[in-house]
Amino acid sequence: MNGAADLGGMMGFGPVAPESDGEYFHAEWERRILALTLAVGAAGRWSIDASRHARESLPPGVYLTSSYYAIWATALERLLVEHGLVGADELAAGRSLRPGEPVPVLDAARVPAVLAAGSPYDRPVAAPASFGVGDRVRTRVIHPSGHTRLPRYARGKAGVVARVHGAHVLPDSSAHGAGEAPQWLYSVRFDGRELWGEGADAGLAVTIEAWEGYLDPA
Repeated sequence: MNGAADLGGMMGFGPVAPESDGEYFHAEWERRILALTLAVGAAGRWSIDASRHARESLPPGVYLTSSYYAIWATALERLLVEHGLVGADELAAGRSLRPGEPVPVLDAARVPAVLAAGSPYDRPVAAPASFGVGDRVRTRVIHPSGHTRLPRYARGKAGVVARVHGAHVLPDSSAHGAGEAPQWLYSVRFDGRELWGEGADAGLAVTIEAWEGYLDPA
């Protein structure tokens, strides 16, 4: 969807203010929100793509006025209610009002091993890749109502395939519980002038990860 998270090329939001290396959290509650998101996500009720979509689909007025981990907290609340793990009345009350459904969660002792193992999303597919390194491609102009990883600023733009990653789960499908639908995944490099016109900084280039369904030959 075309949500508030897709800010590339938009004006009026002020300069980017880089933070110091290693400055990951600004308050203790932010650490807890990250931990809660990982712990509950281990229950397997939703995918990482559904989690991203819950954050990126927040109303613009909420998204643009919330801090990074406040967005995570609001999205987690939405997911918990949608999947019947917490009631909206319980969120309003700030406490449990009925016995909760038992679900597996990621306990502290298992965190290092689980995070180190990661969650591979590469999948086998029968069809060969349609593009190779060096091929010129053009992204499709799409405006889906659901989740997509194709940024709005990079739609209908020409670029060059920089890397072929193999086939991976398609977020557009996975985010909505419609199956993994794996497709070939590419790194595509775009000249900044192609994305933002002649006013773009000289030498600027942007590389995005693009699934095959996003691309046509240029």
